[in-house]
Amino acid sequence: MSDTLPFIKKCNKKMKLSEEQIAFYDVAKNFAIEKMAPHAEKWDEEKILPVETLQELAELGFAGIYVSPDLGGSGLSRLDSTLIFEGLSQGCTSTAAFLSIHNMATWMIDNFGSQELKERFVPDLCSMKKISSYCLTEPGAGSDAGGLRTKAEKSGDHYILNGTKSFISGGGFSDVYVTMVKTDENSISTLVIEKDSEGLSFGGQEKKMGWNSQPTAQVIFEDCKVPVENLIGQEGDGFKIAMMGLDGGRLNIAACSLGTAQSAYERAVQYVGEREQFGKKLQEFQALQFKLADMCTELEASRLILREAAIKVDDNTSDKTKAAAMAKRFVTDAGFNIVNEALQIHGGYGYLKDYPLERNLRDLRVHQILEGTNEIMRVIIAREILKENK
Repeated sequence: MSDTLPFIKKCNKKMKLSEEQIAFYDVAKNFAIEKMAPHAEKWDEEKILPVETLQELAELGFAGIYVSPDLGGSGLSRLDSTLIFEGLSQGCTSTAAFLSIHNMATWMIDNFGSQELKERFVPDLCSMKKISSYCLTEPGAGSDAGGLRTKAEKSGDHYILNGTKSFISGGGFSDVYVTMVKTDENSISTLVIEKDSEGLSFGGQEKKMGWNSQPTAQVIFEDCKVPVENLIGQEGDGFKIAMMGLDGGRLNIAACSLGTAQSAYERAVQYVGEREQFGKKLQEFQALQFKLADMCTELEASRLILREAAIKVDDNTSDKTKAAAMAKRFVTDAGFNIVNEALQIHGGYGYLKDYPLERNLRDLRVHQILEGTNEIMRVIIAREILKENK
C-alpha cells in the first residue's frame, strides 16, 4: 500500500494539532498496520473478538481514553480520541469500533458514577481485564430512545429488571453491561449490570453483514437482580447520560469511517498506478482521476468537520450536539461512498475477499445506522437549526 502518512501529517499540522496529538495518531495507525491488519480477515471470517489485541491496546492507554488518570485512564480529549480511532480503523474497522463502545461505557461510569462504583469497575475496564458493553436499543425502541420498555423496579436493596436489549455489541461476551432502564414511566436511569447477575441471559449470536469480529446478541432481563449501588448518577439521569455519551460515540464512529476510507483510498491510488488496461495505466484515464479527486476532497472535508465537532464537544459549546450529528452524518456517508468507489476502481478484484475492500464496505455500512441513524442525525440537525432561528 502507498504510504500517505506524510500527507496526513501535513493536514494535521495545518489543523494545528500538537506534536503529542500527531503522535497519538501515528501510534494508533502503526499498531493497526502491524498488529491488526494482518489478522483482520481471519477475525472477520471466523468471527473472533481479538481479546489479546484489545488488551495490548489497553496497555497503550486506548481502553480508557477520556477516563480519569487516577483510575487508570489516559485523561485525553474527544479530539484525541478521534485521532486514535482514525488510526486504529485502518487495521480493523470492526475491532476499532468495538473498542469505541467499550470506551463510551467506561466513560459513563467514570464521569457519572459514585466513587465506590468507579473504584469497583473502572480500573479493570481501563486494563481490559474486564470488557464493557452499552445497552440502549430494544426490539421496539431503536431510533426512538424515549420508547424504552425495560423496567427497573426497586425492591429493598436491589432493582428488579425485566426487558430485552437488542443488537448489543459484546452481548454474551462482555463482563459489564451499562444499561438504560425505566425507573418510572417518565424517567430513564442507568445501571451497571455484571455478567453473572441473577436473571440475566443472552440470545443467540446475530448473523451480520459486517462487524464480524464483534459478538452481537440480545441481552435479556427476567427478574434480574441488580444492587441499588450499581446506579450511575441519580434516578432519572439516564437520558442525559445517554445523550452525552452519544455525542462522543458519534464522533468515534465517524472517525472509524474516516480511517477505513483513508485506507481504501490509499489502496485505490496504489492500484491505478500499477494496473494497466488498453495499453496504459489506469491512472492515465481522466474518469478515474476525477474519482480520486473526489475521494481525496471528501476525505479532507470529513477530517475538517469531524475535528471541528470534536473540539466543540471538548469545549462543551451550545451547538456541540448539532456538530456531532453533522459530523456523524457527513463522515459516515462519505466514508461508505469512498470505500465503494475504491472497490469499483478495483473492478472484479475489489469484490473478492483477497482484498479488504469488500470487508471495509460491509463494516462501514452499519455506521450509517448505529449511534442514531443518519436520518435521525438530520432530524437533530434540523431541530437545532430551527431552535436557533426562534
